[in-house]
Amino acid sequence: MTLTDNLVELERGADPDQPRELDPGLPPSDSVFRSVVLGIGLFVLVMTGLIGLFLGYQAIPTLHHYGLKFFTESKWQPTTDTIGIAAVLVGTVEVALVALAIGFPIALLTALYISEYAPRWLKSTLIALVDMMAAIPSVIYGIWGALWLEPKAIFLSRWLSQNLGWIPIFKVDTDPNAASWAKTQFSASAFIAGIVVAIMIVPLACAVMRGVFDLAPIGEREAAYALGSTRWGMIRAVVLPFGRGGIIGGTMLALGRALGETVAVFLIISTAYDIKIKILSVGTQTTSALIASLFGEATKRQLSALLTAGFVLFLITLGVNTVAAIFVNRSRSGAGVDV
Repeated sequence: MTLTDNLVELERGADPDQPRELDPGLPPSDSVFRSVVLGIGLFVLVMTGLIGLFLGYQAIPTLHHYGLKFFTESKWQPTTDTIGIAAVLVGTVEVALVALAIGFPIALLTALYISEYAPRWLKSTLIALVDMMAAIPSVIYGIWGALWLEPKAIFLSRWLSQNLGWIPIFKVDTDPNAASWAKTQFSASAFIAGIVVAIMIVPLACAVMRGVFDLAPIGEREAAYALGSTRWGMIRAVVLPFGRGGIIGGTMLALGRALGETVAVFLIISTAYDIKIKILSVGTQTTSALIASLFGEATKRQLSALLTAGFVLFLITLGVNTVAAIFVNRSRSGAGVDV
């Protein structure tokens, strides 16, 4: 408060030692923007809740008819009234984990290069190209994976089976060293589907990680350089610790995306309702691919079963994305970061 303001307040009889009541308020444009954003957020929340309620209500007949056996049965044979999602859930997790194992290092290294190493003239181009990957429809990825990638990926699958076949997940029920090895045993597998899904989740994970890396404090970056650190040393001491939450959150968001991928997986895999951990072997099934393949010709009871499977996938994805959002928000606010 200036001297002139104090004189004005004294003339009005106000006590200059009392703190002035401040009412900053928001300009009209900010109030409108805030209301619109709040409305959109509430709309998304309501729609998500309605989807969950719809799926939960549709799942009641299936859970009443099959009980907990619906979650432990692996076969999906409506003709014998034998329906369960155990094998489907295992296949869903397998494809998602393969995608995460391949996509995580690619996303992390890409985000670090764009954020810390890429020259300014190349940075915007790389960001645009990575973001463009997220705009490609999944059916395109599926066709590309089935027609171009799969004939080549089976040789990688064979190599993994030859060298790491002593690990159960890389074991295949055929001799990979045979002169005339069975290529069909390595095709349409969870591993090949996971490779395609990995490429699809890289843009999402990379965008989150890059955004958090860019927020690393400038002062601490310069302090690291002032102490004689190299660029990689500064990244290890400042950027990576600060972006730890973003790395975890971006990875979990990508996991949520991988769990729900439908069309690309549907076009690549060969349907099999077996609980198996051999990711290189032909045949698997995922929840979203199951719904996409059977939804059109399902009877009323089968439709309820498919929606129950969708409800389970909805709950899993909602939980993963919620935890990921918490990590990302903590990282962006800097809370809990000890650099």
